[in-house]
Amino acid sequence: MPGAGLGGGLESVINFYGRGRDAIELIVDEGSFEENLCGGERLDPEYAESALVGTATISGEIATVIANDAGFGNPRFKMVYSGLMGLEEGLKMAYAVYLTIKADKDKPLTEKRPIILVVDTPGMSPGKVEEIIGIYKSTGAYQLASAEARRLGHPIVAMIIGRAISGGFLCHGLQADRILALSDTFGTMIHVMPLIGIARVTKINIMLLEELAESNPVFAAGVSHFYNLGGVDGIVETIEDMRASVVTQIAEIRRLKAGGEHDEVGPWSRLMSGIRRGGRKTSEKVIQLMEDEFEKALLSWLGGEDDEPTP
Repeated sequence: MPGAGLGGGLESVINFYGRGRDAIELIVDEGSFEENLCGGERLDPEYAESALVGTATISGEIATVIANDAGFGNPRFKMVYSGLMGLEEGLKMAYAVYLTIKADKDKPLTEKRPIILVVDTPGMSPGKVEEIIGIYKSTGAYQLASAEARRLGHPIVAMIIGRAISGGFLCHGLQADRILALSDTFGTMIHVMPLIGIARVTKINIMLLEELAESNPVFAAGVSHFYNLGGVDGIVETIEDMRASVVTQIAEIRRLKAGGEHDEVGPWSRLMSGIRRGGRKTSEKVIQLMEDEFEKALLSWLGGEDDEPTP
């Protein structure tokens, strides 16, 4: 069984916080993960060590693996620790995706290697130095690379094993074709922002926010709440099921993309899922209002349907 060598046995695992390496071994073929090898190119092993990237096989198929390694910090940026996404981490992960795209650029759609994201991040590094240098360009580059890989046909599956919070999750996970998460039983934590952070930004009393979180998934943390919002495509109930769930999703993504059903994967499909599940009660109305306003603006710019466009 994959991962049978984990210390203490699977039955002793309470949560997977900080265990990105263990999760990789459970998901990919036993002993196949080769760290810092992406698309045939070797990466500097000392660069952004908390960004764990490499190549493995899953069911015999080559895949790129990208994960957070909470066991490492970054000596150049002291605010990067415990799996936080930093400037160099974003660049390294983006580079791994682009190397994957380059390696498979001449392969047909059905042979583009999958990209497996193992997610355990408490957010984005808040360091002032990173912000000045350009952390948002770095993490934005990672999001753009992931979106490009999806467009070109690479199946991207994110497996949340611990924390998926705020800007860290935004760049590492949310651009995937499919997002899976270990159930609430494992203490899996998914949310846009902690309630105390929302209270500081919105000036809403924390007690009121806690009350809202009881009935509104937008304010509540947890896998089941995010599933209702459409932010998670599937919940994995046992550790042993992670591998099979990822393999199933890779095959399903390929089937949908081969059939031209691109709206059935990725962020748009999750928005639609949230509407169907009742977690996004006003989304359809907002989308319609935006489309109406766009039509009005377009007609105004064109000067009316029958008029020539104005310069």
